[in-house]
Amino acid sequence: MAFLPGLTLARRYHDEVVAPVLRRRFPGLRYAAGLLDGGSELLGLDTERSTDHDWGPRVQVFVGSTDATRIPGVRAALDADLPTEFLGWPTRFAGDDGRLGVADPVGRRHGVSVDELAGWWRHRLGFDPAAGVTVADWLATPTQRLAEVTGGAIFHDGLDGALTARRVALAWYPPDVWRHVLAAAWTRIAQAEHLPGRCAEVGDELGSRVVAAGLARDLMRLGLLLRRRWPPYDKWLGTVFGGLPDAAPVVAALTDALGPGDWTRRQAGLVGALEAVARWTDETGLAAPVRARARQFHRRPFLVLHAERIAVALRGGVRDPLLRDRPPLGAVDQYVHSVDVLTHAGRIRPLADSLWSGSGLTDPRR
Repeated sequence: MAFLPGLTLARRYHDEVVAPVLRRRFPGLRYAAGLLDGGSELLGLDTERSTDHDWGPRVQVFVGSTDATRIPGVRAALDADLPTEFLGWPTRFAGDDGRLGVADPVGRRHGVSVDELAGWWRHRLGFDPAAGVTVADWLATPTQRLAEVTGGAIFHDGLDGALTARRVALAWYPPDVWRHVLAAAWTRIAQAEHLPGRCAEVGDELGSRVVAAGLARDLMRLGLLLRRRWPPYDKWLGTVFGGLPDAAPVVAALTDALGPGDWTRRQAGLVGALEAVARWTDETGLAAPVRARARQFHRRPFLVLHAERIAVALRGGVRDPLLRDRPPLGAVDQYVHSVDVLTHAGRIRPLADSLWSGSGLTDPRR
């Protein structure tokens, strides 16, 4: 079978198979359909390698609350009427590991889900964007989730544009939330930028490289945020960052920083990347330009950006009192790295909200 990008396959599956089944079995049913629930195909990054698990003809179908009672019947009809193959690809997923199976499709799950629209969003994110997106909502949502639900594709929106409107509501951070998240990122960098030099000074080359790698990750995520791109999880972070129009000098600098050279070369790479991303920050106009350049860290023989200067400038531009007085923690995936937390809204939200309440602040818009 020739590889077909997953979103292209999904759109054709909806148009040629799923939509005709729904029209025939449920004439007049108002629904929306798309693919927003995860997978490399949502970012246009799937390849033939992606087809070995949890990949194939998939479509999400959404109905409004008034048709929620019809969901079991719609699911049953699709289960009965969907073909076993589409364009040569099997349509049934085998077992819990997500492998696609061709033979004996009976009892195997197909790739078409049916959900009530608002309920799906609450399950996926912990809130429904149709009701508005609060500061607390933004800060409790991992950027990978935002990349998924605003990426992907909508194939049909017969719910008066309700699915499209929710995606539009999550297109990008409001300016003050953006400032807060960027300030948190620069704060993280300020806390670590001097450590690779100190590690190298005492002969800990491995430790120096580990810290430098952490800074590189933070800088790539920060660079994507500055260019209004939701940072994906680590598998695709370098690919998406490298696709930015002006990323090449930063990629080259970070490659030097993480390469086989000694500390002198590592420092030069880090400084080059830090100064470039600092310029990107100035270009946003979100704060007074800092024009940060590397300089000596106290009296020690290594260079840093003193990135806290940029964080202070960004925080100085925040006008929302809910954010102005909040510690510079940023969004949840800036301080939590556990996949088992970040992929579970029921775990993320209590954690993020506890930190919010721990700051002594409450969000009246919740």
